[in-house]
Amino acid sequence: MSKTIIPKGYKSNLTPYQTQGAIELVKRNFENELSKSLNLIRVSAPLFVDSTSGLNDDLNGFERPVSFDILETKTEAQIVHSLAKWKRVALSKYGFSVGEGLYTNMNAIRRDEDMDNIHSIYVDQWDWEKVIDENTRNIEYLKTTVKAIVKAVCNTLDAVKAKYPNIKTSLCREVSFVTTQQLEDMYPTLTSKEREDAYLKEHKTAFIMQIGDVLKSGKKHDGRAPDYDDWQLNGDIMFYNELLGHAFEISSMGIRVDAKSLDTQLTKANCDNRRNLSYHKMLLNNELPLTMGGGVGQSRLCMLLLSMAHIGEVQVSIWDNQTKEACEKAGIKLL
Repeated sequence: MSKTIIPKGYKSNLTPYQTQGAIELVKRNFENELSKSLNLIRVSAPLFVDSTSGLNDDLNGFERPVSFDILETKTEAQIVHSLAKWKRVALSKYGFSVGEGLYTNMNAIRRDEDMDNIHSIYVDQWDWEKVIDENTRNIEYLKTTVKAIVKAVCNTLDAVKAKYPNIKTSLCREVSFVTTQQLEDMYPTLTSKEREDAYLKEHKTAFIMQIGDVLKSGKKHDGRAPDYDDWQLNGDIMFYNELLGHAFEISSMGIRVDAKSLDTQLTKANCDNRRNLSYHKMLLNNELPLTMGGGVGQSRLCMLLLSMAHIGEVQVSIWDNQTKEACEKAGIKLL
């Protein structure tokens, strides 16, 4: 359901023309920071995949992919939701070694997405994936990687503010790590989103860990597909967005499933039917490398660093009439 929040007295610090230059600066700078800090190289990636391959990201399991038939092959293709699974196969096919990784500009359509200040049916992110081994398949390496990404975000903000001094965004470089169960224990009467808001309001920058499994309450903090992240070794990078007054996710990431965790999670999620898909067979037979990876939202990052109130100020998409009317009334210029 569309719900647009207009911060009191909000006005962008940049003209539409300046905004375009600032978006370019954010994307170019962060891409360089990310690739250097995680030892990644840029690769080409698909906009769509074969619907029977099992390579599409199933997100929470209920989102409908955009599909189309191909005249020449007489098969059906799906626009990707993300490249979470494709990247792992690519690392294997391209011969990446332990400690090396890839990133790509990923564009997707999520037609069942809500429309509000931070959600759009158009998704743009840096999808990245890196080969690890048994020695680095642990929580400490995950935390080290999270800190490197947060540093890349903060370094990019410094570059933006150097060119556009009227940007007053402030971010905390120190990351607080907390599990979803710890959040539930701290705030038992709040919803999962309210817990994130409360925690981020105090800690400013956090990595919310272990998303996907059922908590002690019998509920999930949030949904995660059972076949890419290990639910015990994943999480979301969040900053407190002072303008909007709530926790602001810029990345979902984690160490990926191995054969054991995939086996367990498929059963928990009632997705045992996926075991016969080619991608899942490769994982269960230990035919793919151990990896970690994630996505960093490009428009989300631009919103945060440029202190924009609506994602439509930094990306071109389609909006409902309610959103367009609210933004026009508030003087918010949707691209």
